[in-house]
Amino acid sequence: MRAVDRLDGVEARLKSTEKDFEDARRKAKQSRDAFNDVKEQRFELFNKAFTHISEQISHVYKDLTRSAAFPLGGQAYLDTEDGDAPYLSGIKYHAMPPLKRFRDMEHLSGGEKTMAALALLFAVHSYQPSPFFVLDEVDAALDNANVEKIMSYIREHAGPGMQFIVISLKTGLFQGSESLVGVFRDQEANSSKTLTLDVSLFTIVLFDKTNTCASCGNTTEPIELRYREMV
Repeated sequence: MRAVDRLDGVEARLKSTEKDFEDARRKAKQSRDAFNDVKEQRFELFNKAFTHISEQISHVYKDLTRSAAFPLGGQAYLDTEDGDAPYLSGIKYHAMPPLKRFRDMEHLSGGEKTMAALALLFAVHSYQPSPFFVLDEVDAALDNANVEKIMSYIREHAGPGMQFIVISLKTGLFQGSESLVGVFRDQEANSSKTLTLDVSLFTIVLFDKTNTCASCGNTTEPIELRYREMV
């Protein structure tokens, strides 16, 4: 009788253990399937963003480096270090300015690095654009020619749904802006204050060496701005 009772107990524990095992295996499969779904979704989302940015960065970099002397601009592209799990490894960024041979990013000049960084920034922003874009003295290492290219790019892409807020000390960006905000210190109040100027109310009037207006033909003293309502 004791042997039968012990056998019944062992069989009951075996059934319970088999049930727990099946439950654990089912939960493990569910967890594995859920993990694979998340992994696949992550891979698709990464590839979607990476593909878009990879396509855009080539066009953006060309736009930023194109000039009359180099109408084709430079070349830039992205490359992943691990094609199977790109989000677990690094992304290589290569930028080649016009007429420059391929070399690592660290060997580029300060201005070339800035243009490459801005191209990447604009390309990333194009994937899920926000209504505001803030640039804080990104032109510090740029010469006047590159500042002009940045100004042209900003004016071309700015609009009601995309506004650029640029903090700069270069007059090249001042001249291309729609409005200016200056910060100064009020010595009497011992605090900072701001001045604003709506540049859109003015129009640029160009004069040649004889002080003749290029647009109207009048001869007068050279000035840079005229109030738009008086023109």
